[in-house]
Amino acid sequence: MPTMKNMVGNFFLIGLMGAGKTTLGHQLADTLGYSFHDSDQEICERTGVSIPTIFEREGEQGFRLREATVIRDLCQLNNIILATGGGAVLREENQQCLKQSGTVIYLHVQPETLFERIRGDQNRPLIQVEDPLQKLQNLYTQRDPIYRRTAHIILDIELSGSLKTFNQLLESIENYAPVNR
Repeated sequence: MPTMKNMVGNFFLIGLMGAGKTTLGHQLADTLGYSFHDSDQEICERTGVSIPTIFEREGEQGFRLREATVIRDLCQLNNIILATGGGAVLREENQQCLKQSGTVIYLHVQPETLFERIRGDQNRPLIQVEDPLQKLQNLYTQRDPIYRRTAHIILDIELSGSLKTFNQLLESIENYAPVNR
């Protein structure tokens, strides 16, 4: 188990839907005694409606504007763990805000694994299409380079158990030595 001596500041989890950002984020927050935030959940709390409803009423563009505001607000806090929405990194302002406000961790998962985890989930509007696996593969192709460019740490996640994955996360953070902290 890592000593956690280097674990200070904010930690922002990025990656495609179903990568485990919320689950691992809660675990990390509990371990560090930090507050946990989920940008999608925060958007729902502020608007009083679900994400699919926002997409239906405002489209993806409207949702992304709300998301940028939430991320900007949350980046002002200290000692937080933030699980971002899968598309949060699509806006340059979000990438910069996250990178400048803490350690960004990309939870890298292959689309086929994600599909197994989230198929049938009606609360994910981007995969409510005829071929959700193809949609995930397209999102991966588009977003993986952006995630990699934005992240300070890249954690490859497979089908291993959540305890093993969480320990990998802690070890990755412990071994990360940011230059400008």
